[in-house]
Amino acid sequence: MLDNELRAISSKLLEFALALPGTYEEFPWGERVVKVSKKVFVFLGKVEGSSEDLTFSVKLPVSNSAALELAFTEPAGYGLGKSGWVAVTVPPGTNPSVELFLDWIEESYRAIAPKKLVTRINAANL
Repeated sequence: MLDNELRAISSKLLEFALALPGTYEEFPWGERVVKVSKKVFVFLGKVEGSSEDLTFSVKLPVSNSAALELAFTEPAGYGLGKSGWVAVTVPPGTNPSVELFLDWIEESYRAIAPKKLVTRINAANL
């Protein structure tokens, strides 16, 4: 079970992902994911997992190399790493950059979402 700090970060990541245009939550394979246009852009880990770590995976076409230099990241499994997906595992007691994680979720969204939806967040960021 996640400790309170990591649980709060996980909730913030989910809230941010669901606030992006056209997104929704699903639970395939017992795992929480957020999709846009029927495509996953962030895997948020097992719903009822026993892990104490904060885990998620995102597609990072721009910052992939820099992300993979961090101690708590690795190429995502199931061959997804070859397509730019990064698995993040943050253990309790770590002080992760939530802003960095939010940037990664937005980058993943931009890589997966249709251009018309990405245009909406571009306009909002002006």
